[in-house]
Amino acid sequence: MKITIQTAGVTPHDPLKERIEKKINKLETFYDKIVESVVSLKVENTSDRQNKTTELIVKVPGDDLVVKKTGASFEESLDDCVETAKKLLIKKKELA
Repeated sequence: MKITIQTAGVTPHDPLKERIEKKINKLETFYDKIVESVVSLKVENTSDRQNKTTELIVKVPGDDLVVKKTGASFEESLDDCVETAKKLLIKKKELA
């Protein structure tokens, strides 16, 4: 599976990149037909502490799953995205 990390005005440090790759690769254990995953990191322009947004697009044959979460850190929003994507992939596998 190909993993693409896109950032808007942020430079992710190496531990964050490693965490992203580790979490995204785990998704394949729930659904083995994933073609590509695109992770977009963005800092929202608000005064709120919860301003780190992660958008995860999981490309599977015939469908794309899109999950977008905002949290106090990229790690938090990434974890929320992956957890939601995991549930969606399990549901998709059961329906197949």
